[in-house]
Amino acid sequence: MKRFIVLALSLLSIQTTFSSNLEEVIVNAAIIPEQSVRLPIAINSLDRDQITQARAQLGLDESLSSIPGLVMQNRYNFAQDLRISIRGFGARAAFGIRGVKIIVDGIPTTLPDGQGSIDSIDIGSIGNIEVIRGASSSLYGNASGGVISINTDFDSQPAGISNRIASGSDGYRKNQLGFNGRLKNLDYTTNFSDLTVDGYRQHSEHESRLFNSKLRYRFDDDSTLKVSLNAVDQPVSNDPGGVNINRLNTGRRLAREKNVLLNAGEAIEQQRLGLVYETSLNQNTQLMLRNYHLWRDFIGYIPIASNGVIDFERYYAGLGARITQSLTLMRDKQLTWVLGADINKQEDYRQRFANTNGIKGTRVLNQDEHVSTEAIYAQANLTINPKWLILGGLRYDAVTFDVNDKLSSNSSKRTLEELSPIIGSSYALNDSVRFYANLSSSFETPTTTELAPALALGTGLNKNLNPQTATSHEIGLKGLINNKHQYDIAIFKINIDDEIIGLEDINGLDVFVNAGESSREGAELSINFQLSNNLSTDIAYSYADYRFNKFTDNNGNDHSGKPAPGIPQETLFIGLNYSNDNGFFANFDTLYTDKFSLRNDNSVEADSSIVSNLRLGYTKTLNEWTLEPFLSITNVANEAYLSNARTNPFVCGGCQPSSGRYYESAPDRSVYAGVSIRHNLNSQ
Repeated sequence: MKRFIVLALSLLSIQTTFSSNLEEVIVNAAIIPEQSVRLPIAINSLDRDQITQARAQLGLDESLSSIPGLVMQNRYNFAQDLRISIRGFGARAAFGIRGVKIIVDGIPTTLPDGQGSIDSIDIGSIGNIEVIRGASSSLYGNASGGVISINTDFDSQPAGISNRIASGSDGYRKNQLGFNGRLKNLDYTTNFSDLTVDGYRQHSEHESRLFNSKLRYRFDDDSTLKVSLNAVDQPVSNDPGGVNINRLNTGRRLAREKNVLLNAGEAIEQQRLGLVYETSLNQNTQLMLRNYHLWRDFIGYIPIASNGVIDFERYYAGLGARITQSLTLMRDKQLTWVLGADINKQEDYRQRFANTNGIKGTRVLNQDEHVSTEAIYAQANLTINPKWLILGGLRYDAVTFDVNDKLSSNSSKRTLEELSPIIGSSYALNDSVRFYANLSSSFETPTTTELAPALALGTGLNKNLNPQTATSHEIGLKGLINNKHQYDIAIFKINIDDEIIGLEDINGLDVFVNAGESSREGAELSINFQLSNNLSTDIAYSYADYRFNKFTDNNGNDHSGKPAPGIPQETLFIGLNYSNDNGFFANFDTLYTDKFSLRNDNSVEADSSIVSNLRLGYTKTLNEWTLEPFLSITNVANEAYLSNARTNPFVCGGCQPSSGRYYESAPDRSVYAGVSIRHNLNSQ
């Protein structure tokens, strides 16, 4: 931590000017569009080339690894989905995403109960990603320890048709077809994607087909309607499972035997529709209305014989309205304020069956699960002068869970309420250094899956599991050195009450409890050095000291003062980027991940790792045609590391803690190659 304080103080003496490019980076994830350097929060953005160029496009981790404060696991287990944590929020998730809000084209895809997934996101369609690192419930409500806002590419390319074909290690094959253009007042972009992966480990095959389309109709200069359509067909996603250290050492490609026997995996069909209408009521006032719907059919097989087949149909819908107004006050002070409301509902029709050697058996659970949220929020940005901005916001959320058990005629209902404020300010200390500080909060309800009690307790809702709440204190510096070296430094402390902790029981089911109190202290550094016109480097460093302050588990074990599991204390990303006027480009990056604990008692650790990747390509344009062959090599040094390390798996009485099934190995050195062909058309 001391090294960050010294670095921060040294920046105060720098007297150069901001680049106009830096000032013009406008971000939208913080509700009110604003220059990122002026916002008193930690926020990063990635452009299309950073996300897609010469990548295998297997997951968002390929590009998000360059952002400090983010830790990602489950990279190659498609049945579990990518697990993302921001400043520790989301680290407990056994599958999917918790504690981090996912927004796609202005539509929240995180469910009302806080569950999120990204299996429906077509990486090849993405135009940019914005990431808020820190508590954001004042903006987005439940499960907003951080925010990832993903936007479909609309304007970066002229009208045309494109095809991208790639293949590589472990049976990787991906074919993408896209077209975009304009018909009078209608802009459109549509993409199809087909992915097949045999997998590095046994029983890790995956198939998925994605459709993603976005339309933008301009009624006039002041009014637009955006329509987003998305569909995913994922018939195969097998789960090789976690293994113990002995099986890992026997063979890194081996699956857990029980996962193979019980055919662990999942199949998904999902459709999503979103509509966003924006209009100007007058010169200073804008109105936004949105409506969205999601349908999801899911069947999953988990390695539990008694109730290991999960079958549900889901419907998720929401409405949102927001009014924004900009005013000029006395002495040229600028005030922009927002008032909005959201209503969401989630309906799950859930059944569970016995898993008889991978075949659906007797039904053991049949229940309807309903979750609804109602929220109202307000936010204001006040510009005192060009140097000084003040931000304030407040949001009220009510989340209601209602479960009706059709087998036993039991029902349970809980309503959880929270008020989430934020206050922050940024001030330009000189032309190169902008200081900011904020005090913010977040809350996170248990999801419907986490509220399900242990098998012995029956069905319904676990009324002993409460939401976790967090208060975050953050200071930071942002700026540009010598008109070309961009930096971002953040130091934070987060106090958490009732942190939700996951444990695995004897049946292999995840059981969740509240820890009393915990704290997270950390520092993050992000720097882009422009070494020459053709060469730049990106550096992202994170330091994390996350601990239980007061936590005694259900067995009476006191873990107070111990580091929380699942988060490395340090991570370091270094990327080198080269491109020239002839069309050649190359990127080389390395990610260091520190060792970290895998149990609440810190008795087992995951080893540290250093993983490097190389991307090469060449872009050639001839008249209306653009050709881009590319090559990608991941894990260049053939590091033996883990793609996922499970926390707190079950360990039998009298067994050593090291005997748990913690480990999912990552692939060896892998090679991917492909070509992208694009033909530009004349739009009307």
